[in-house]
Amino acid sequence: MNILEYLAIFTLGYPSLMATIWICGGIYFYIHWERKQPWPAKLEWDENAPSVTVLLPCYNEGANVDETVHHLFKQNYPQMHVIAINDGSKDDTGSRLEALALEYPGLKVLHQPNQGKASAMNHGLSEATSDIIVGIDGDAILDYDAIGYMMGHFISSSRVSGVTGNPRVRTRSTAIGKIQTGEFSAIIGLIKRAQRIYGMVFTISGVICAFRRTALEKVGGWNTDMITEDIDVSWRLQLAGGHVRYEPRAMCWVLMPETLRGLFKQRLRWSQGGGEVVLRYFSQTIRWKNRRFWPLMLEYIISVIWCYSVIALLIAWLVSQATQPTAWPITTQAFSYFGSILIAISFIQFTVSFYIDSRYDKEIFRCVYWSIWYPFAYWILNMATVVIAFPKAMMRQQGRLATWTSPDRGERFHEQ
Repeated sequence: MNILEYLAIFTLGYPSLMATIWICGGIYFYIHWERKQPWPAKLEWDENAPSVTVLLPCYNEGANVDETVHHLFKQNYPQMHVIAINDGSKDDTGSRLEALALEYPGLKVLHQPNQGKASAMNHGLSEATSDIIVGIDGDAILDYDAIGYMMGHFISSSRVSGVTGNPRVRTRSTAIGKIQTGEFSAIIGLIKRAQRIYGMVFTISGVICAFRRTALEKVGGWNTDMITEDIDVSWRLQLAGGHVRYEPRAMCWVLMPETLRGLFKQRLRWSQGGGEVVLRYFSQTIRWKNRRFWPLMLEYIISVIWCYSVIALLIAWLVSQATQPTAWPITTQAFSYFGSILIAISFIQFTVSFYIDSRYDKEIFRCVYWSIWYPFAYWILNMATVVIAFPKAMMRQQGRLATWTSPDRGERFHEQ
């Protein structure tokens, strides 16, 4: 075989390989840990429970923050305080938070100029006094037992620095919203389970996360110059020797983009943030003491190579069609073969993930039809965003304040 044929095999076969790894990791996680955890569990807490401070960074969340705060104060956890940080919002977020503070004595409101989510989280951390810090977004709805489920990990092991919860998509009124429901289950959920098995979690979901305060202070809180502060703090906590765990019972209902433009904008930022983190901490992760990072780094590096290999293969095909159409060495039979394998593995992937996650979200099966199309869309979207974002990550100036505006988050959801 020539180099072009090897490239084609890699390009067509890699998605199937990664899906298989995620499936195996997800099944092992479920059998070894998840199925043994009671659901729903009857959590009982007394006045000796560790105190928790919830940080709620808000930027232009006037349409969402009332609902978020109302649900937050229904948590079945006794020792909880909330600090909301208005990050220079241009709408009525600040006044709404002040009104909510009059309604809820446990809510403290801070105001600052727009400096980004990481700066807002650091501001809140400086005012917090609790042992455990929980972070959610200003448009999120936290399940009433989510804090309790995450707290169990900190109580069970002093080595746990962070816990990432289980984001669930609220916006399911369009095809884009529905297929993301499948993505969060069959791809993101399985990836977190698999990564937990082989040692390191790539990112704590910023929309629902919990940290040991001492661990956060040890690494200096959140870096304000990283476009994805959640990925960055996840890596620094683990490089410092802490453990990060995934708690699927800690559910948080989130608003997601329902337009292609919004979805692409969001994933482009995620891809750029991942690239920034890998580039900044690469020299640390390759050290022997951080060898548990190696599978994570290998997965990321190969994924980036795959993205550019798709572009290379596409260019080669276009050139061959323009010059020698009959000389293209990759047959339609090969594409059909690898395509059939990917379809079969994707079916298994969704069957496994939907079975596991239906434990928490019974309505997930309503999105099956739309979700089965997502593996193909996921790999195309991943390829497009990484190809654009990785050079942006390489060129981004270190120390530059990271601020960004959320894309559409299901405006149609609010119209219903």
